[in-house]
Amino acid sequence: MEFSHFPVMLDECLEGLAIKPDGIYVDGTAGGAGHSKEIAKRLTTGRLIAIDRDPEAVKVASCRLEGLNAQVVQANYSEIASVLEELHISRADGILLDLGVSSYQLDNAERGFSYKKDAPLDMRMSGEGMSAYEVVNDYSESQLADIIFRYGEEKYSRSIARGIVRDRELSPIKTTMQLAEIIKQNVPQKARREKNPCKKTFQAIRIEVNGELEHLALALDAAFDCLNEGGRLCIITFHSLEDRLVKQRFAEYCRGCECPPDFPVCVCGKTPCGRLVNRKPVTAAPGELERNNRSHSAKLRIIEKIKDRG
Repeated sequence: MEFSHFPVMLDECLEGLAIKPDGIYVDGTAGGAGHSKEIAKRLTTGRLIAIDRDPEAVKVASCRLEGLNAQVVQANYSEIASVLEELHISRADGILLDLGVSSYQLDNAERGFSYKKDAPLDMRMSGEGMSAYEVVNDYSESQLADIIFRYGEEKYSRSIARGIVRDRELSPIKTTMQLAEIIKQNVPQKARREKNPCKKTFQAIRIEVNGELEHLALALDAAFDCLNEGGRLCIITFHSLEDRLVKQRFAEYCRGCECPPDFPVCVCGKTPCGRLVNRKPVTAAPGELERNNRSHSAKLRIIEKIKDRG
């Protein structure tokens, strides 16, 4: 299967990065190199570092960026500081993080991300470490209920977890279709009629397997610290948990004086480290929404660095 990738809000990202032909840029989630290639094409003496944890993505991105001022590195985007250090790069002028699962990962049944195609329970973006099989078959009922509720925001998390544990006592749950059927059997009929009830649970297990929110929390500070003054950090999120984390951290960077409101003058001396380029998140234009269904939940937030954090 070809590693297809439809870069979400491509024009908006390129504009948000304010690309300078001689600048240093990082795409922390290269995927199929959709964003990376367009960034690299706008560079003359500049340089793009494309990072991805997925070895398949690294192979594809390396081919698609051949001949451009770009270098591909296999790593997690939370490791951006060490990646740049190893490449003897001190700072970057722009960093992009597209947090969505790639079309290839979703559409390739063997990867086990989709609840619409039968495959072994895997969901590992890097192909290494704990898989979805281990989460589903080894976690306790309370652990399963907790991650399904916390990462999937699924109100039927307890009944789904109970159903998983009940079924796996008979035999291990090995495939995505087995898990999908268990989920469907353990939510009310009304929920099954309204929409596919598997989406939230599959999202939750994927987030747990890949440590997505933990890596994002680390990456936010690391990426901001790696920017030059005037550099920009652009982040595309696809669900409320990611977006909330990005929004809150950006707000921290933009916060100035922390003195109590009843102080007549500022004594803390704190000034903002960044400024929001857009007060509200950017969403996909109507034309893109028609072409690419996966852009519907996407939100783009952009911050410009004013100074280093204290």
